[in-house]
Amino acid sequence: MSLLIPQEREHGLPGADSAKDTAPGGAAAATTTHALDGAEAKDPNADDDAEDEDEDGDGDVCTPQHCFHAFDALYCALTEAEPIEPAFHDHSFPLFVTWNTRASRPGRSNRLRGCIGTFEPLPIRDGLAEYALISAFRDTRFRKIQEAELESLECSVSLLTDFEDASTYLDWEIGTHGINISFPHPSLLASPSASSNPSPLSSSSYLPTSSSVSRLFSGGSKKTSFSACYLPGVIPEQGWTQVEAVDSAIRKAGWSGAISEDLRRSVRLRRYQSRVCAVTWDDYVDWRREMGAEIV
Repeated sequence: MSLLIPQEREHGLPGADSAKDTAPGGAAAATTTHALDGAEAKDPNADDDAEDEDEDGDGDVCTPQHCFHAFDALYCALTEAEPIEPAFHDHSFPLFVTWNTRASRPGRSNRLRGCIGTFEPLPIRDGLAEYALISAFRDTRFRKIQEAELESLECSVSLLTDFEDASTYLDWEIGTHGINISFPHPSLLASPSASSNPSPLSSSSYLPTSSSVSRLFSGGSKKTSFSACYLPGVIPEQGWTQVEAVDSAIRKAGWSGAISEDLRRSVRLRRYQSRVCAVTWDDYVDWRREMGAEIV
C-alpha cells in the first residue's frame, strides 16, 4: 500500500527543511527537526488569528479538534479510510505535531516517536495534516510509524504564538518561552573579550570583516551561520538554566567548538510561546465514531 505524503517545505530555517525540536537523548523538546538555519520565524500574530479564534467561540487557541485532525490524517494515510472534514476555523499559525508512544507502565514517561514543525504560519487545516505525516514518516531520527503502532500513540499539537525579538540571549523566561536562536560562525566575530561570565549585554550587532569571511571559505567550510530552537516545554523538562539551554541550542545547531561568552553574546534570540493540546488513540477512536465514521 502506498502512502500519500506531502512534500516537505523548505523554509531556509537550521537545516532548510522543517523544524525539529528535541532535547538530548531524543526527549521531546518542544519540537523542531530541520529547517531553522538562517531564517527568522514570521510573527503569527500579524493577523490576530488567536484573538479571532476566541472571538469566534472556539475557546482555546489549541483544542482536541486540532489533535483529532492530525490523528485522522495519519490513520487515513495508513489505512486508506476516508478522512473527516475538520470543523475548526482555518486560521494560520506556526505549528508542530508530535507523536509519542505512551508509557506501558505507570510512572514511566512517554517516548518520543516523531516531532517536526514549521515557524512559517500555515493554514492549520492543511498544515496540521501535512506535518502529522511529515513527523510520522520523515523524522530521520526514527523509523516510519506503522499501522500496528496506532493504538499506542499519543498526538500532541503545538500552535506557536507571541513571537518577540529578545534584547539579549537571557531576555526570556523558562517555562513561558520557547527559543529560536541564530548566530554567525565564531571565526566571524570581532576580537574576543576576556570575560567568560554570563552577561546581559548583546553582541548581535557584530560586523564580519571581508578578511574573516575569506579565511572561513579558504578553510573549506561554507557554513557561516547556525540556528536551532526549543519549544517552551523542553527547557523546564530538562532542568536547564537559561545559559545551559542556550548552550544546548548552540550544540543542536551544529557548533561543536568551544562556547565562549562572546559566542553567546552573538546569538540572536527570538522568543515565543505555544498553545498545546494532546489526545490518545482511544480519544481519537471515540471522536471518529461520534462523527459517524468507523475504525477499519
